[in-house]
Amino acid sequence: MPLIRALFAGALCVCASLVAISGVCGQNPVQESPDGAATLNAQTSWIGNTFGYGNGTWTQINMTAIAVAPDGKVYTDAPWDESGAESGIYQDGKMLGYANGTHGWGNGGGNAVAVNHRYAFIAVSVNTERDHLIGKGVWPQKGHIWYGVSRREIGDPQRTAPFQPVANATDPRARLAASLAIVSDVAWNVHNEVTGLAANDKVLYVATAALDRVDLYDPDSMMRKGSFKAHEPGHLALAADGSLWVLTDTLSGKSKLVHYSASGEALDDTLPLPSDSVPADVTIDAQGRVLVADNGPRQQVLFFSRQNGRYVASGSLGERGGIFSGVAGRPGPQRFNGLTGVGVDQRGNIYVSTNGIGPNFSPPGSGFGAALGAGLGTTLESYSPDGKRLWIVQGLLFVDGAWIDPARPNSVYTGNKRFELDLSKPAGQQWTYVGFLSNRFKYPEDPVFHTDQWPGMPIARQVKGHTFLYLTDMYADHLKIYRFDAARDGETAIPSGLFGGRGMRDPKAIPAAPPGGDWIWRDSNGNGRFDEGEFSRNTTGKRLVGGWGWWVDTAGDVWRTVDSHGIYRFHFGGLDKAGNPIYSYDDMQAYAVPAPFTQAQRAIYDASTDSLYVTGYTDDAPPQKQQWKEVGRVLVRYDKWSSGKPDARYTLKLPWDTNAKPIFTIIGLTVEGKYIFAVEPAGVVHVYDKDSSKQIGVIRPGPEIGRASGWVDVANGVSAARRSDGEYLIFVEEDARGKVTMYRWKPS
Repeated sequence: MPLIRALFAGALCVCASLVAISGVCGQNPVQESPDGAATLNAQTSWIGNTFGYGNGTWTQINMTAIAVAPDGKVYTDAPWDESGAESGIYQDGKMLGYANGTHGWGNGGGNAVAVNHRYAFIAVSVNTERDHLIGKGVWPQKGHIWYGVSRREIGDPQRTAPFQPVANATDPRARLAASLAIVSDVAWNVHNEVTGLAANDKVLYVATAALDRVDLYDPDSMMRKGSFKAHEPGHLALAADGSLWVLTDTLSGKSKLVHYSASGEALDDTLPLPSDSVPADVTIDAQGRVLVADNGPRQQVLFFSRQNGRYVASGSLGERGGIFSGVAGRPGPQRFNGLTGVGVDQRGNIYVSTNGIGPNFSPPGSGFGAALGAGLGTTLESYSPDGKRLWIVQGLLFVDGAWIDPARPNSVYTGNKRFELDLSKPAGQQWTYVGFLSNRFKYPEDPVFHTDQWPGMPIARQVKGHTFLYLTDMYADHLKIYRFDAARDGETAIPSGLFGGRGMRDPKAIPAAPPGGDWIWRDSNGNGRFDEGEFSRNTTGKRLVGGWGWWVDTAGDVWRTVDSHGIYRFHFGGLDKAGNPIYSYDDMQAYAVPAPFTQAQRAIYDASTDSLYVTGYTDDAPPQKQQWKEVGRVLVRYDKWSSGKPDARYTLKLPWDTNAKPIFTIIGLTVEGKYIFAVEPAGVVHVYDKDSSKQIGVIRPGPEIGRASGWVDVANGVSAARRSDGEYLIFVEEDARGKVTMYRWKPS
């Protein structure tokens, strides 16, 4: 019996990305457009996720912990999955379901999971949604948050397993609360997350790094029956003899492994870990071997066996260096990338989870925040005892778009990945993951890791025979620039330039940067680091921060649209000796906001016709604050833009109805071939003839993805490419279920 079910009754849709065309979480039925546009005949496909949601399944976007049952079912946990699968269940390459009640309405996931023969134990959090949720025994008191362990039935983790009276039998949230062992009841800004779990049928161990403590619970009564001290304990592994392996020092920068007796006494035996190892997880197989997921430079699972009373190294799983060995960034079997979990089943099969960076128990916003892994791509793999990969599931994208590689028509860039397409295959099978672009070991200052929690929306351009990748962040604050050198760096995108906006999330994120933002950095010495003397400050007197509009044209010019302040063009100034594109405030052209606009939201320049497509607001069509990422209500095409006397070719009233559910507006647009492609927040694409502005029709999410789309949650969430046979590929950011939607449309 499949475990997929609807979210529990009465759940609140707290994420815009869960709202689909009908306004209901996870639903997106085909319906007529409010403006009467015809639905075009297009195939819906996707890239970046093993499952497209056509059958209600998807691979979650992050995994920070796994537990493996003897039969090979894998239970996961993570702080966040956009569609509520923080705790998923997988087996034999399939998603079986997820444990609901970990997302929204005050509920959150966590960083630990364990199973015994009866129950699944999941680390979770419960808050009051800024004190809007009130109910004794169901929610914390005002200003507080609960961190604890949610107990579920092992056969169906959507079924809670209460161990105390249910405050209200008709309220499913009360049943959740009755299944929660509260480990910490603290003020909302205190981070006492549960960081490790291990269980058998007699004891449940619960680690809390912030408290330097491991607690012992009875798994049936869920009463605490003891505790022992350990320094910043994290993931745990319970041996057959009752002893416990504990990751310690998990908040201090480099974790360690300590062996404890069942009663919590530190034992006098250690593992001969390499000096550069960074243990991320630990498990024990039926042979008594200790398996350690090493998230250091090795990126391997290390095996240790007991011989003559001591532990010795006895093997490994994975290429040394992981995805960064050989051709750096090239994924494949045993090429791990950011290990977070390791487990084994009764047959000796090994399971490995990754998320592109590794586990993190630090509070969100503190450097590598816990949500960062949600943007770098998660994988769960199974290997036979002899190291043969049995299966893999992937959830690789979050708040991410796609752009066709200008040098390779079947190659696609996303924010920090590359995919290859084979359009002869069925929908959803047309993509292959071939490149991870971010190398944290060689380029640790890469702003992908530091300036925001997600890589960013891509624009790929080829200038002077070289391909460059430009990335805007989720809030259009800054623009990152990357170059490539396949001979030296494989698939890696090398940090090359950065237009700084209002200032970075963490002032220390960009070393040597001038305070306050509004500068340009160029990697003059080619080392991919932010060095003194590589920044130029804006001294024009025009502060270029705010606004939503970034565009890079085919000549490499960067366009910046700043609300009512104007439109700015940074001319491509060639390449420096390190191969970086040159941009300068001295070579910037400023344009006033053109009539009839009072505020410009986007400006897209088409060099082939010297046309600028501007969107925004006018006196007759003003903005409303709640539509903060939209392109505006009006589009005007200006021809002869570079002449200084542009002609307004036409004015197009864009879809806009704030009373529609979901909101009927345009969140992003692009120009390609003969058409303008404009996307609604719920993934519907409007197609216009770019010469006449006539609407051709709309493209809607098809049955291949359950007729559903998450919210387009960025300012530049659509791109398009015309293929040689006249077919268009349209890519839409879809952050709900770990993928990018790809529409295939061929005009008749």
